[in-house]
Amino acid sequence: MQDNQNSPPWIRRCAIAAAFALTMIGTLPASAQNYDSISTAGQRRACTPDVYRLCAGEIPSVPKITACLRRNKASLSDACRSAMGE
Repeated sequence: MQDNQNSPPWIRRCAIAAAFALTMIGTLPASAQNYDSISTAGQRRACTPDVYRLCAGEIPSVPKITACLRRNKASLSDACRSAMGE
């Protein structure tokens, strides 16, 4: 097993922020399955690469991530667009 204590501090901070953001996304109501929230495991899985590519500066704020994805709808991957019902 690799020792994560040797990782640069910024990598650990990014990993913690990403984990927090994904956890917060997972706590959104399951009934809101559109661009207003990313609520299902499938949506999170499909859209995580897009969040890192398009909205990394918005992590860990779920509302800002959601707004960023909405603003960048034309640039979303097919997987994320499909998961979001577009």
